[in-house]
Amino acid sequence: MTILRARPGPTLAVVAALAAVTATGTALLTSPAAAAQGCRVDYTPNQWPGGFTANVKVSPGDAAVSSWTVTWTYAGDERITNGWNATVSQSGATVTARNMSYNGSIPAAGTTEFGVQGTYGSSGGAPTGFSLNGVPCNGTGPTPTGVPTTTVPTTPPPTSAPPTTPPPTSAPPTTPPPTSAPPTTPPPTTPPPTGCAGALLCDGFENQTGSTPSGDWTVVNPDCSGAGTATIDTATTHSGNRAVRINGAAGYCNHVFIRSTKNLGSLGSVRYGRIWVRHTTAQPTEHTTMMAMTDAADGNKDLRIGGQNGALQWNRASDDATLPEQSPAGVAQSVALPTNRWACLEFMVDGSAGQLRTWLDGTAIAGLTADGVPTHDIDGQWYNRTWRPQLTDLKLGWESYGGGADTLWYDDVAVGSSRIGC
Repeated sequence: MTILRARPGPTLAVVAALAAVTATGTALLTSPAAAAQGCRVDYTPNQWPGGFTANVKVSPGDAAVSSWTVTWTYAGDERITNGWNATVSQSGATVTARNMSYNGSIPAAGTTEFGVQGTYGSSGGAPTGFSLNGVPCNGTGPTPTGVPTTTVPTTPPPTSAPPTTPPPTSAPPTTPPPTSAPPTTPPPTTPPPTGCAGALLCDGFENQTGSTPSGDWTVVNPDCSGAGTATIDTATTHSGNRAVRINGAAGYCNHVFIRSTKNLGSLGSVRYGRIWVRHTTAQPTEHTTMMAMTDAADGNKDLRIGGQNGALQWNRASDDATLPEQSPAGVAQSVALPTNRWACLEFMVDGSAGQLRTWLDGTAIAGLTADGVPTHDIDGQWYNRTWRPQLTDLKLGWESYGGGADTLWYDDVAVGSSRIGC
């Protein structure tokens, strides 16, 4: 996928604004929404094997618009799964993005931006055919002749100039980020006990006798095996004398995990986990996974936590939905996993309520909370369908879907039906 930037084009908005109906059935565009001379759409992707995000920058050119619709066509088999700062839909290879209530007005020579996330299978080509309010942009389309440019009234500037882009640090005011725990699973009034608190799985790997994890754990390589390895380490531990070390190599075929052999499906609908983890390399822009759990209610696809855009994220393997959404405002409500020190990662999944919570070193993370109510920039994409997970296992390791490599250690792992604590 390539970055598309183009020079301003000829005066195409004149024809679009004056023509009531063309031979192909194109409807009349009213002047407040019509694009003017030199409209431009810049599409800047960030791609990894099987998925991508893209930032789309829109400029109407010489006249302001009060609302906008941007369309383009993919050359490959890309499918949009999410969008931010725009309402995005797709029909075949054609994508349509419409403004939100807060960013419809763009002044002359101004810009606004929105983003999309998607997947692709066998191919991902450069998008083409960008248009704004039905007018081809980026210098494409025929040059009109014989039509005076002064016959199209321009839109007067708004009485107060709206921001060209919504503030990246907060969600729209109608959907504030959650500030409290999901009502069905409030935090305990007193700190949970240390240790394992009666958890079904409680393992510091002290019973491992060889160099390769065995017994209560087995090494697995989802999809394909390669340079990634899982070993027992006695040099770097959180407690005791042993931990699991994952040498996570870059590239899609280097997936490596250790999988618990315990029957964790007997936990019921509510599952709490506590994992001590340490790693060496800051999370990259590309999508990575460090923990996965099979979801029997989602075609046995994995519920995964890892990183993207330099911060922790949850990801559903079935549809690539992310928590938080990968907008700048969404990513800002997550946190990066600290490097070169042990960190305590806790999570709660309530399958009956379809809710999820996450703590890092005892602090709840707003961007990693799905509370049952769709919230823009956080769990709006997560709830694009009914989600009632039935988790059956636990896998710890490393998947990289791009250029990211990392070395990780896991220790003092616990999974149970109540919060375990750090």
